[in-house]
Amino acid sequence: MQRIVVVGGGAGGLELVTRLGDRLGSRTRTPRAEIILIDRYPTHVWKPLLHEVAAGSMDPFTHQLEYAAQARWHGFEFQQGELVGLDRTRKIVQVGELRDEDGTLLLPAREIAYDTLVLAIGSTTHFFGVPGADQYAIALDTVAQAERFRRRLVALCMRARHWHATADAESASPEPHREVRVAIVGGGATGVELSAELRNTAQVLAAYGLHDVDPKHDLAITLVEAGPRLLPALSERLSEETRKLLVKLGVSVMLDARVEAVEPEGLRLAGGDHVVADLVVWAAGIKASPVLARLDGLATNRLGQLCVTQTLQTETDSSIFALGDCASCAWGADRRVPPRAQAAHQQASFLFDMLLRRMDGKPPLGEFEYRDFGSLVSLGRFSAVGSLMGGLIGGSMFVEGLFARFMYTSLYRLHIAALHGYPRMVLDTFAHWLRRSTMPRVKLH
Repeated sequence: MQRIVVVGGGAGGLELVTRLGDRLGSRTRTPRAEIILIDRYPTHVWKPLLHEVAAGSMDPFTHQLEYAAQARWHGFEFQQGELVGLDRTRKIVQVGELRDEDGTLLLPAREIAYDTLVLAIGSTTHFFGVPGADQYAIALDTVAQAERFRRRLVALCMRARHWHATADAESASPEPHREVRVAIVGGGATGVELSAELRNTAQVLAAYGLHDVDPKHDLAITLVEAGPRLLPALSERLSEETRKLLVKLGVSVMLDARVEAVEPEGLRLAGGDHVVADLVVWAAGIKASPVLARLDGLATNRLGQLCVTQTLQTETDSSIFALGDCASCAWGADRRVPPRAQAAHQQASFLFDMLLRRMDGKPPLGEFEYRDFGSLVSLGRFSAVGSLMGGLIGGSMFVEGLFARFMYTSLYRLHIAALHGYPRMVLDTFAHWLRRSTMPRVKLH
């Protein structure tokens, strides 16, 4: 029996092991392969939704998926732990020890053998060597980081409410720091989406009495982008429309503003300007995990991604595959497949078919070809913008407003359908709608 090991339970890796388990795994009538998923966390949350977790508009505990439960339902095995090494000669992946938050050892370091290895460990935040960025700024790579930001935001709002009430009671001038100041570095999708979502959060917190000052002016949101415009992946028209909408929502947008350092009081920009901030979010770029460069000679590019062929096999070892953000795959003559959830989904589908044929001793049907279905960016409940079918029709169909918001929401529902099937996705959608109708729109504690 073949053993297929997938490292990384993100959008692509989890979809791949689910489909492989359904077709080849232990719950089939005649199991043909042992499918193992390795991830350092016990649960999965779709990464494009982390900005909603940070803003408090999505409760991760109602949207997370337990890997162990998914493994039980779909015939694969889950091993929790972090990839720390690889022995290609022995065909062994090395998994580090697992400890709880108190430092108690839960699982020792392990070695897991494989016949076929798929690396799908995603990406991590790129601080570009900016002094203080990793110390004073919060990244949004994990649920824990998003929850940390949300808790600090709520605490700052409560503090501002106290200062405001005290100043009114004493008939004195308001505390000069009673407002909450948030600086977001990076004008890509994550930065733009978080900016809009935070404005909605401020309104809800004010409505529930956790922040009884002006939710538009006393929650100061500054979006800092080093380039000349927001959302460089979209057209200039959509970029400008997004900027105008953010300004209308009260977000201060700074373009051509390069951050030289992150300090305890905020940002220091090139040219000497300062952005005062109580909270700093770093969403300026991504890079591959440093562990990839230590994996027994596997070739990587300058961003640390694994170099793969058009069949998603690593250039160094044909029995090792890579997909998603950690893989550098050619797209046309001079481009690389972008690090997007839709790319990971397409690569997972391609690898599923390829691994089935590989087990049957058949050659692959063809090479992986990325199809660009466009990009969508959520602006919270206010709107959404994007382009659809860009790579399929030779141009772009621009969408915005309610239709774009519906399409954006559908992307997550399609991800749920890939993991659970359409009937359960419909039930899941109804259950979350019912819960939202009886709970606050924002997590208040």
